[in-house]
Amino acid sequence: MVAHDLRDRDIADEAVLQAMGKVPRHLFVDPGQSHQAYADSALPLRQGQTISQPYIVALMTQSARLQPSDTVLEIGTGSGYQGAVLAEIVRQVYSIEIIESLADEARARLRRLGYNNIEVKHGDGFLGWREHAPFDAILVTAAAPKIPQPLVDQLREGGRMVIPLGTGHFSQDLMVLTKTGDGLIKKFVTGVIFVPMTGAVRK
Repeated sequence: MVAHDLRDRDIADEAVLQAMGKVPRHLFVDPGQSHQAYADSALPLRQGQTISQPYIVALMTQSARLQPSDTVLEIGTGSGYQGAVLAEIVRQVYSIEIIESLADEARARLRRLGYNNIEVKHGDGFLGWREHAPFDAILVTAAAPKIPQPLVDQLREGGRMVIPLGTGHFSQDLMVLTKTGDGLIKKFVTGVIFVPMTGAVRK
């Protein structure tokens, strides 16, 4: 997976490649899908959610330009796979999942695998996690129809938000938003397909 689907493409950050090679993806997918765990494709989770394809996980992680001392907020825990990749690279990860059963399962899975630098809570990711702000980076793993202002507010100056934006069901824009004293610098990365963000973002 790392050699053919990541390194042979445009994933060049060695910390990201090492993390992707270390996290046991087969333990984050449904048991019936374990034979496909290392294929470069998204896989379904319960309640209409998905675990992103390895390339997209690596691309989002690389796009965040992470440092070992960073504190990162993840919106959309899912199975916990993206959070585990982040936790291999940075000092601390906070992750929010709007579906309570998924949050509980991911928390237990990550604890069982020894990830002590990631904290998972059930809640609406649109609102962020103000108690632990400001964050060096925020990764959003669900498509938002607009940039969530509460997350911008919780990003430190110079921090990066990686987020799929758009309302289309078949394509959204993966963007990197860098916070500056004058506002956001927006960079398009690629077209993606993510499940939609739910909760307050839709109001």
